[in-house]
Amino acid sequence: MTPTNYIKILLITNKYTSMEWIKVCNKDSLGNGDLMDFDYQGKEILIAKVQDKIYATDRICTHQYADLSSGIISEEEKTVTCPLHLSAFKLENGIPQNPPAELPLKTFDVKIEDNGVYVLI
Repeated sequence: MTPTNYIKILLITNKYTSMEWIKVCNKDSLGNGDLMDFDYQGKEILIAKVQDKIYATDRICTHQYADLSSGIISEEEKTVTCPLHLSAFKLENGIPQNPPAELPLKTFDVKIEDNGVYVLI
């Protein structure tokens, strides 16, 4: 194995082994249509509940620095709209639905366990 391949393997392994499930709130504390902010080790995360499903994405708009936790949620479209320039992002996959945003939000896996909401970070 070459040194370069060894470094690549270490980077890939470290990327996946350093992730962990972090409790962000209790399931009962979120109602449909709620947006919540959560910070963890420098990551700014948006928690959203739509149609009884909980989503987690990056909280900051990819177009310009705007906090999506103060945005507008659409339960019908399952989107959050940036309060600054009105780009909407799909909560399921982070894909922007309209300009000016072009880059998707990062999404995070979510699980519910013992009434707790956990995000894989």
